Amino acid sequence: MRSRRRQLLIALAVVIALAGAVVTAILLRKGAAPDAVRLLPDADAILYANLEPIRLLTDLGKKPASNRDPQYEEFVRATGFDFERDLDHAAFAIHYGKGNAEETRYSEILQGRFDHGRMSQYLAKLSNNGIEQYQGFDIYVIPLEGRTLRVALLGFDTAAASNNADPAIIHYMIDRYKESALPFAGPRLVSEYYRRVPLGSVVWTIAQIPAEASMQDHSELLIPGGWSALLPKGSIVIASARPLAEVHLRAQVITQSEAQARSFAGKIEAFLALFGSIDISMDGGGPDPDVKKAFESFEVKQENNEAVVTASVPFAFFRKILSESPVEIAPQTQKPPEPSAPAAKSKAKNKQ
Repeated sequence: MRSRRRQLLIALAVVIALAGAVVTAILLRKGAAPDAVRLLPDADAILYANLEPIRLLTDLGKKPASNRDPQYEEFVRATGFDFERDLDHAAFAIHYGKGNAEETRYSEILQGRFDHGRMSQYLAKLSNNGIEQYQGFDIYVIPLEGRTLRVALLGFDTAAASNNADPAIIHYMIDRYKESALPFAGPRLVSEYYRRVPLGSVVWTIAQIPAEASMQDHSELLIPGGWSALLPKGSIVIASARPLAEVHLRAQVITQSEAQARSFAGKIEAFLALFGSIDISMDGGGPDPDVKKAFESFEVKQENNEAVVTASVPFAFFRKILSESPVEIAPQTQKPPEPSAPAAKSKAKNKQ
């Protein structure tokens, strides 16, 4: 009898332990970054975009662009895949070049709706450098603009690609895909700073600005215009966009000192003041009220070694950007002075 009771207690303990492990894994996954991000290797910057809600709120992917590049048009015809229409999630690991001689390289995970057979045939056609094998996956080795692009179709809705010269990068992503059920955090920057990304952000980036001087323009940091040049060396940038009543933009810059954060905040305020004196037209029809409202909503706050830039941008602003309308920028025009009342009366007397 005791033996049977002991067996029941052991079995119960095992069930409780397994249940606890499952609950822990679920909780860890719930607070983790999106799956596409978690498959990426370590990098200097991570960029993520969720295109599904963007399509609901804009005209993205609802009609084909009228001025497609001929090579991209051929890609769409051959594969049936249109990035604007069929891509759901995109995650990029950005590897900055060391110094000015090396180029920035990218590794990416793309998730969406594509025809595996047609995509495989198209990639095989481009693979002049052959097809490598790793862990049961085909890696298509494609020469592209003087570099080597490696692409692997990981599943029915997931693809990995990297133009990094080291094949170990795409091998790493394949290994991570095979372990994707496990609650690993992803790249180091994501593990350390993802908790600071506002909940509901559809586009976000986490980047570590190189400490050494570099002439590279890191425009992939979601900082528009030339703002990336203002970022302090060695700082951490967490930028995001999330749709609420309007699109809320937020860029948090963690610097190495309070003085550095104060200096950065002052430069951004000066930059915004400059843009406030410029008329921006999205359609050539004069100053755009949505653009004006967007820039007027920008705020800059600094506390200790952190500076935060926020803005609330109308959805109409993004709809105009995605419609590929031309953008015109011109100095703010001064309205002619209104004639004074006495002058008007004097003019009336002269007519009499």
